[in-house]
Amino acid sequence: MVAAANVDAANSHHHGVRKARASLMATTKRRTRPIPFYQHGLGRAELEAIAGVFAGPILTTGETVAQFERRFAEYVGRRHALGVMSCTGALHIALIALGIGPGDEVVTTPMTFVATSLAIMETGATPVFVDVEADTGNIDAERVEAAITERTRAIVPVHLYGQMADMRALRAIADRHHLRIVEDAAHCIEGSRDGARPGDLSDAACYSFYATKSITCGEGGAVVTDDPELAKTLGLLRLHGVTKTAHDREREGFQHWDTVTLGWKYNMDNIQAAILLPQLDRINSDWQRRMELAARYEERLRTVPHVSVPTTRPGVEHARHLFTIWIGDGRRDAVVNGLRELGVGAMVNYDAIHPHTLFRERLRTKIGDFPRAERIGRETISLPFHARLEPEEVDGVVEALRSVLEEAR
Repeated sequence: MVAAANVDAANSHHHGVRKARASLMATTKRRTRPIPFYQHGLGRAELEAIAGVFAGPILTTGETVAQFERRFAEYVGRRHALGVMSCTGALHIALIALGIGPGDEVVTTPMTFVATSLAIMETGATPVFVDVEADTGNIDAERVEAAITERTRAIVPVHLYGQMADMRALRAIADRHHLRIVEDAAHCIEGSRDGARPGDLSDAACYSFYATKSITCGEGGAVVTDDPELAKTLGLLRLHGVTKTAHDREREGFQHWDTVTLGWKYNMDNIQAAILLPQLDRINSDWQRRMELAARYEERLRTVPHVSVPTTRPGVEHARHLFTIWIGDGRRDAVVNGLRELGVGAMVNYDAIHPHTLFRERLRTKIGDFPRAERIGRETISLPFHARLEPEEVDGVVEALRSVLEEAR
């Protein structure tokens, strides 16, 4: 009897998927292929830029990196930018350069990728989580002060999905308690809030050029600051703490060099910088395209029941890195699987991280500690979203979602 019931349930599921797929294809006749979660726009311009690097003598950190750093700093409105291998590396050396280390505490959010907290832990400091805003997923500035102790040395806010956290409130808290701020702006190259961009109200801001970011070189990142002394220290920390790079030695001739501090192998190379440079020429047009696609998603989703979209707060220029929805009633995983069966590349960004084994063992966190982050983590689905997405594909994703939700009731 149980086996028969299981067969019936499986047949019902497959029938539902076939019905949803047929419905989707009927409403999106122009779609002839799956809709991926992300699709880069790299092409001839990037290949030509790489060829230019190959024609020169330096593949590692050199003039192409310096050119990218100058242009990126100008774009984000900062005085100094340093290219590195990842946003994780950027966060790590920014905290180290600011004196964060063993015995210190750093207030941050559990609603992020694990790299944010791992970078804190790499310094020897301890992440201290606070819960998030229920309608945005960003760190709740009103809860930060209660988490501050005599050991707190810094705050690391995360600009989730591309919407900046309330940096003016966080700056005021940091000033009252003499704390540093390092922004995790991995999602927020283009964004601003209340007239401030990442780095305006902090000691440093850190960016990601990972494979799915709005500009990408596969792996890569940058740290930006307005402080020349901090920038100098960051330059040492990203390359072993040595005083001369290979490019310096090639350009200036033989010179003795020194190792003046403990550093890491985090330097960006010329090939990565070459891939990034042409993308700066179209960063604003790609951003505009994503804003238009996000508006289309939001308009289409208004007629889909049981779906909510994170709020965009007043004064926010949203970078629109991800387009994320929230679906309750314990159906998230079923909906993700249903969408993927229909060829729609849905993802989860993110589950709350504090129940992960590492943090439970090291920080003694547990389920129930941060209910807003946990609720968002249970409900989050990131839909396909990038500047190459077609408006008709947005419509197809929404119709697929509608079909899957009807089957998942």
